[in-house]
Amino acid sequence: MTETRKYIDCREFPSESNCSLKISGTENEVVTAAAMHAVAAHGHADSKALREELRSALKDEPQTLVMEKSV
Repeated sequence: MTETRKYIDCREFPSESNCSLKISGTENEVVTAAAMHAVAAHGHADSKALREELRSALKDEPQTLVMEKSV
């Protein structure tokens, strides 16, 4: 069974820039990308506390059917 995809959506958090970025992937991928985004776009310091906060805000992405490409 595949790992449940997670997402985090900046629109769900208050920000001065009204950021609309949504990041989805595996839990670790999303936490890493969201931390980099929080630092680069919102001026946060990358820290264990930031990553824990981001991890606790993750939501399960609704499952969709993924079609494999024929080669």
